[in-house]
Amino acid sequence: MTVLARAVDAALEATVVGSFTRVGPQVRSRLDHWQDGTGLDGRHVVVTGATSGIGLALAADLGRRGGVLHLLGRDGGRVERAAEQVRAAGAPEAVVHVVDLADLYAVARAATELGHEVGELHALVHNAGTLSRQYATGPDGTEVTCAVHVLAPFLLTDLLLPALTRGRRTTPARVVTVSSGGMYTQRSTVEGLELPAVGYRGSVAYARAKRAQVQLTHAWARRCDPRSVVHHAVHPGWVDTPGLAQAMPHFHRLVGPLLRTPAQGADTAAWLVTSSEAARSTGAFWLDRRHRGEHHLAWTRHGASPEAVWELCRDRCRAYAEERP
Repeated sequence: MTVLARAVDAALEATVVGSFTRVGPQVRSRLDHWQDGTGLDGRHVVVTGATSGIGLALAADLGRRGGVLHLLGRDGGRVERAAEQVRAAGAPEAVVHVVDLADLYAVARAATELGHEVGELHALVHNAGTLSRQYATGPDGTEVTCAVHVLAPFLLTDLLLPALTRGRRTTPARVVTVSSGGMYTQRSTVEGLELPAVGYRGSVAYARAKRAQVQLTHAWARRCDPRSVVHHAVHPGWVDTPGLAQAMPHFHRLVGPLLRTPAQGADTAAWLVTSSEAARSTGAFWLDRRHRGEHHLAWTRHGASPEAVWELCRDRCRAYAEERP
């Protein structure tokens, strides 16, 4: 970056609104002369939560680059419609996998099937999300936000690592987790990660889960050889999606004209999947193709370590991994 570009980027980041809204990518893409990553040439990519918003825009983008997309979602009809759009965008193939990420046994089965089906996997993108105002649990009694955002991605990553590291590669495979700016409002926690029904606050559960995702990115990066697989987390900015409109209607109306498009929100995740630069580092947190700080509030710096969050997930997910068919 030039001195001017660094100064403008820092000013945008300091304002938060300028950084997180559509202003950020509009300015930064020009200052940094953004270019597309390389083509995927039939390589396999798994994307969760690809039926709308960021996930659909991301899958379509990767499809245009020649990737074979594997789309995971709980509603078969919506996933199939998304697959049709991804094929129409140019993907050589878009494969539908119907799985509810709140059902961890189903997640384990899907991961096993995917591992056998794809052989070598180029990228795994954890994009699925949920923000509910009401307390809810999955089939095994796990609070849904924790299951979908934290335990399911951990389990998918763990079980798909053999496919991600299989074969002889010229570039490492990528695991990309779509976090959120909501994480800035919470510190990392183990004891408070899965909120109880009494006094449940969906926004807090969501923010803590998003913080945990970034901690897991660090933990996985320390465990994996970066020559084989790299791990990154990305903040997509404030994006105009159906999920945001439903979960935060007042915020959506207030900021609406400045919200990013789904394509703008998906840009950095797509770039991390396809660019050579993303292969040269691991364990980073990104916004608009740049490493970013993970704390805007000083008190959030003091929380559970990446290792503690990883060990919690390992212990919680062990039974599902061991008992999969």
